[in-house]
Amino acid sequence: MPKRSPAKTTTKESRDTIADQVDAVVAELKRLATKHTLDGMSRYGIPSEKAFGVSVGDIQRLAKRLGRNHELAAALWKTGWYEARMLTAYLDEPERVTPAQMDRWCRDFDSWAICDTICFCLFDRTPHAWDKAPEWAKSPREFVKRTGFVLMACLAAHDKAATDAQFLMLLPLIVEGANDERNFVKKGVSWALRMIGRRNAALNAAALPVARRLAESEVAACRWVGKDALRELASPKVQSRLARK
Repeated sequence: MPKRSPAKTTTKESRDTIADQVDAVVAELKRLATKHTLDGMSRYGIPSEKAFGVSVGDIQRLAKRLGRNHELAAALWKTGWYEARMLTAYLDEPERVTPAQMDRWCRDFDSWAICDTICFCLFDRTPHAWDKAPEWAKSPREFVKRTGFVLMACLAAHDKAATDAQFLMLLPLIVEGANDERNFVKKGVSWALRMIGRRNAALNAAALPVARRLAESEVAACRWVGKDALRELASPKVQSRLARK
């Protein structure tokens, strides 16, 4: 496959049309696929009806060869193939991603793997992440709602310029979301609380009482979130690391 430059490209600047590039990428994904990887997807709760069976490592290596390309990412997303969509997390240009695109893609999420990878490698680097996280956290749709909380977790991990006040404003949303019994939602809620509480000592001190209140709740989902977060946030390992910072 042709190696593309990381620089921004447009259709006019490309020797091949976007459609040709998509065909070449899909053909390469098919070549990289293995039955072992495809069979293993179901064990992790990843739908495999429209998947080839390509490892994450191979997807990342292919992305490195291709370089950043917003137009190609948009076209690959439209194919609906699992690996093509995973690839977009590493190909798209965060500064060119629009709120409308984020909404469209978020509505297409059908697994934790797509949701988490797009958030961790793309969405949290866009200028719209802080607006979308609380918006999606209130959605009734399972994976849209999960995306809101996963995006909070990713911002806590990656946004070094964010203030403690920004994360403190997310805690009420976490408390509200903790009562959702759906597995993928409550795991996303716990992840958000844990990542905020791991960011620094001040946020840990704010997150721990939230986790304790949830752990004592009469609502089963809240108890699960609270206990899951407490195990990490109150652990000697986390407390020792925060004390050294």
